[in-house]
Amino acid sequence: MSIDVNNESGWELDEQAVLDIARYAIQHMRIHPLSELSIIAVDADAMEQLHIQWMDEPGPTDVMSFPMDELRPGKDDEEPPQGLLGDIVLCPEVAKKQGDAAATKHTMDEELQLLTVHGVLHLLGYDHEEADEKAEMFGLQKAILDGWRAEHGLTGPSPAPTTSH
Repeated sequence: MSIDVNNESGWELDEQAVLDIARYAIQHMRIHPLSELSIIAVDADAMEQLHIQWMDEPGPTDVMSFPMDELRPGKDDEEPPQGLLGDIVLCPEVAKKQGDAAATKHTMDEELQLLTVHGVLHLLGYDHEEADEKAEMFGLQKAILDGWRAEHGLTGPSPAPTTSH
């Protein structure tokens, strides 16, 4: 699986954890191991520009996803789909604020892990506009985060969803 992580944010972040959880999420969703994903971390100004350009909303957001081949999760009885998943753009500065403000405070890196999974699910067509969509997407997000955390020997609950978009 080809996953590129590029940190242009000016913030120190655990790029290996972002890479690992993205890989775990993609495998969990049964996407072909030869698929490609790009993850970039940007500063708040760059994220605000993207947020205005693509969503027509002011201010920086935490994560944005830009799908390419519109891949969907694979089924158990078929060959997993392969192609370009797309791009996930993360903003560590917003992630830090959200982690600090969460009811159960968590680190910026934990928030970025959550946002990476959130971004992967958006690339695979999941959304959270309607209550049923939100329940499905956030349920998958929690299952992926919990599975990855357990596999890495991390204790305690995974961060609760705090996405601002």
